[in-house]
Amino acid sequence: MDFIFVEGLQLDARVGIYPREKAAPQTIEINLSFGMPGAAAERDHIADTIDYDKVVTRIRELLLAQHFNLLETLGEFLVKIVLDEFGAPWARISVAKLGVVQDVRRVGVYIERARDGFSTPPWTAGSNPI
Repeated sequence: MDFIFVEGLQLDARVGIYPREKAAPQTIEINLSFGMPGAAAERDHIADTIDYDKVVTRIRELLLAQHFNLLETLGEFLVKIVLDEFGAPWARISVAKLGVVQDVRRVGVYIERARDGFSTPPWTAGSNPI
């Protein structure tokens, strides 16, 4: 199955349970892969695929509008947007906070989901799932 990926998307978001996290947005990093229809490669027309620019724009809009206590909830929310609003057959996402733990570059979650009737593609050992 073919897929689209967006790597290293850094945005400010309101996510966290601690008072300092609720007081101000913090930078998060999103990596996203999602399945796309096969027709896109065959016909070379944007209407036959999922427009990654629209996906990124939608994610930006949504992150400005609400607070999430947990990265897990944020990840599930974003995967659901890609599956339900954009019709991707499957999606895999990582969401990470940057520099929130001393001596740790990133902390985050990986989530993958598929719509009914689809499965996420397997990844070989040592490959980057996102």
